[in-house]
Amino acid sequence: MEQIATQFMSQFLQTSVLEWLAVILAIAYVWLAARQNVWCWFAAFTSTALYTWIFWQVSLPFQSALNVFYMVMAVYGYWQWHHKESDNGRVVSWPIQVHGVLVLALGGIVVLLGKLAATQFNHEHLWLDAAVNVFSVVTTFMVAHKVLQNWVYWFFINCAAVYLYWQSGLVLSACLFVGYVGFSLYGYMQWKKEWVSHSPAIS
Repeated sequence: MEQIATQFMSQFLQTSVLEWLAVILAIAYVWLAARQNVWCWFAAFTSTALYTWIFWQVSLPFQSALNVFYMVMAVYGYWQWHHKESDNGRVVSWPIQVHGVLVLALGGIVVLLGKLAATQFNHEHLWLDAAVNVFSVVTTFMVAHKVLQNWVYWFFINCAAVYLYWQSGLVLSACLFVGYVGFSLYGYMQWKKEWVSHSPAIS
C-alpha cells in the first residue's frame, strides 16, 4: 500500500499543466452533459484537443486518435442538441437486443484492430486501448442522440480507462475516470428521470 501511495504522489507531482487543464474541462463536460446543457460540447472540444497531444506523447495511439474523433463529435453533438426540434431532443431508449448485437459487433472490431495495431505499435495494453477506443466511439454517438443506455456503456468504459491510464503513468487522468464512473451513474439517473417522464406507461 505504501508503495502504491508513493507511486501515486510521484506521478501526481509530475502531472503537466496541460493535463490539469484537460481534466478540469473533461469534468465540466460530463457534468454539463448529465444535465443536458449544450455547453458541454464546448468543454469537450477543448479538453479532447489537449488529450490528443497528451496521449500521443505516452504512446497510446488509439486514445490519441479517439480524441481527434471526440473533437469532431463535439461539433456534431453541439449541432445535434442545439438545432434539432424539441421533439427530437428527448431521451430515448434502445431495446436490449440492439445492445446485444452492438456489443458483439464492437468486440469483433476490437479483435481486428488489436491484431492490426500489434504489427505497428509495442504497448503492453494495446488491446485494452483498442477496446476503450472502439466502444467510446459508438457511445459518443449515443450521447449525441440522447440514448439513455450510453451511461451504462460509459460505466464500463471508464472502469477500463482507469486501469489503462494508471498503467500509462497518467495518474491524474486515471483519477478523473474514477470520478467518471460515478458521473456515469449520476448521468443515468438524470436521463432516466426525463425518459420516464415522457414514457408514463413504462415503470
